Amino acid sequence: MTVTIAGIAFDYHDYNTRSDVLFLHVGSPSAPATTLETPEGHTVEYDDTGAVIGLELNGVRSALDSGRDLQLTWPPAQLAPSLLRPVVA
Repeated sequence: MTVTIAGIAFDYHDYNTRSDVLFLHVGSPSAPATTLETPEGHTVEYDDTGAVIGLELNGVRSALDSGRDLQLTWPPAQLAPSLLRPVVA
């Protein structure tokens, strides 16, 4: 089963019932180059090119049982000068 979030297809998943954490990965889990925490306490994992390769979502069962959405705010992105230059020129 694939879970798609923000256009990223996570095809590996593992749920830890004891800690109520859902681990999602693109492909087989691998060590991230960078890990950032969201304001809600979730974790976003990046490879060495800056691509998202994993998510750790906390409180998933709690959210499902209460019928509420699970909030996920992405950490700030790095914006390349080539992306910004044309709009400020």
